[in-house]
Amino acid sequence: MTYQVTVQPSGHQFTCEDDETVLAAAIRAGIGLPYGCKNGACGSCKGKVLEGAVGHKPHQERALSELEKTQGVSLFCCAVPQGDLVIEAREVGGSSDYPVRKMPTRIAGIRKAAPDVAIVTLQLPANEALAYRAGQYIEFLLKDGKRRAYSIGNAPSFEGPLELHIRHLPGGLFTDHVFGAMKERDILRFEGPLGTFFLREESSKPIVLLASGTGFAPVKALVEHLMHLKSERPVRLYWGGRRPQDLYMDELCRAWETTLPDFRYVPVVSDALPEDNWQGRTGFVHAAVMQDIPDLSGWQVYACGAPIMVDSARSDYSEKCGLPAEEFYADAFTSEADLA
Repeated sequence: MTYQVTVQPSGHQFTCEDDETVLAAAIRAGIGLPYGCKNGACGSCKGKVLEGAVGHKPHQERALSELEKTQGVSLFCCAVPQGDLVIEAREVGGSSDYPVRKMPTRIAGIRKAAPDVAIVTLQLPANEALAYRAGQYIEFLLKDGKRRAYSIGNAPSFEGPLELHIRHLPGGLFTDHVFGAMKERDILRFEGPLGTFFLREESSKPIVLLASGTGFAPVKALVEHLMHLKSERPVRLYWGGRRPQDLYMDELCRAWETTLPDFRYVPVVSDALPEDNWQGRTGFVHAAVMQDIPDLSGWQVYACGAPIMVDSARSDYSEKCGLPAEEFYADAFTSEADLA
């Protein structure tokens, strides 16, 4: 069966098969629904079902509670229609400007940036290029239909291999391979670009970039894109890690302070050991923003990293700092456990 989905308030319409999720059908039709992980863990694609009914595939409770379901809230990456639908969702302009493609790629390099972080570079086929927006991600297509998503760590203006920042999760199907058997010149396949985490260039508001761990990868791409645009928007980068070694490109961030006209970098460490001799900011990275900028009503925030950090920032900035909900853009990284 094929059902029709109408998006409000835009009035855009698309078709959805009875075994297809609403988000998958929207992406196929070029409709810009917001989304992040696509697997029911981050909550970025949450919206309302105004008319009709959906069933939900397995998802994380933190992304969509039973109470929210009773209120008509839906997680569109897991929602399968049971008839024609009218949904309410904030669409993202420009998210479908670049077609999603499946491409082969060759491993160009693997470099350890920290004991548990590898910078993996990907070489595309000759005369091929991937058109994407800074902040978007790709998904590796693995055996048995499994997928693993990683943000692109460099801006589209960069001429060279795509860069991924991959943290080792012991026991993880893919990351064990990256930190074990993977070698240069190996061939993989991926699909992309994906995601609606990218710079809203039409705005002139000052920007907070908030990252934890390897959530720094898409944030790095955003900074490089701002440099390419010769932007003069004020930018405050807050990068959090458990220990100083988790801030694996600290020197690069400090160099940006001399490159961008109104850029400040604030590293934050939560669990430094005595031997780290850490003298900088401590605690939760999202809380450091609140200490420095208690009024966020005139700002945009781009947050990427652990779901608990992203969720805490979303609620605290809105409730305590006056940040408009529509000015919070997020990409919550999910682990291989979330994808099982």
